[in-house]
Amino acid sequence: MTFRQLFAELRVSFLILARQPGFWVPTVLFPAMLYSFFGAGLAGAGPAAGYAMASFAVYAVLGVGFYQFGVTVAQDRADPFIRWQRLLPGSALAPWVARVIVGMGFSALAMALVLALGKMLGGVVLADSAAWYRLTATTLAAALPATLMGTALGSLASSRAAVPLANLVFLPLAYLGGLWMPPQLLPEAVGTISVWTPTRAMAELAWAALDGRALPQRYMFLLAGWTAFAVAITWWAQTRHRKTASG
Repeated sequence: MTFRQLFAELRVSFLILARQPGFWVPTVLFPAMLYSFFGAGLAGAGPAAGYAMASFAVYAVLGVGFYQFGVTVAQDRADPFIRWQRLLPGSALAPWVARVIVGMGFSALAMALVLALGKMLGGVVLADSAAWYRLTATTLAAALPATLMGTALGSLASSRAAVPLANLVFLPLAYLGGLWMPPQLLPEAVGTISVWTPTRAMAELAWAALDGRALPQRYMFLLAGWTAFAVAITWWAQTRHRKTASG
């Protein structure tokens, strides 16, 4: 994979999405809108306001990962241009790397909107300016496993099933992870499941970064495990699709 090929793939991936504002604009704006309706108003003052903002920032990058990749990866298998593109010489890894980079860029935009609203609308005041940088870096890092999980979902789903399947997986994960309400308010049975979900791991890391605490190793390992699982699912499904297409 050369830099020239990667740059070309980045350009193509970005232009394909940029020319579909009806697809990416709602994906980027919806988390900020949801935060302004619920998170900003219910958080109140003090630490709770910061935790609510961090939760919706995680929700934002998760949504971009699932809907931008869970849908587009599935749709690409039926796209004649994408199928022609895969016949071109060059590294087969470059298009996937380009997708992840572009996805993280859109995730950063969705996250930035939530953080901006947290400061302007939610009145969030953090202990120091470094807390904003820690939260931004940690949440943006969570965009990588979110993107890879979306890629796994899109690799398994058909183009028609991608959207309902993304909803079926994404919304329960957001609830189970404590992104809509503090984990201590979840029912006991739900709380038992919550601590094993990737969304809870993302949230715990974001909350720790917000407070300036050491990132909890348990949740770092848990998120790494979910990321490896998503990569394995993607590799298996894409290999299966290639064999089916060649057969």
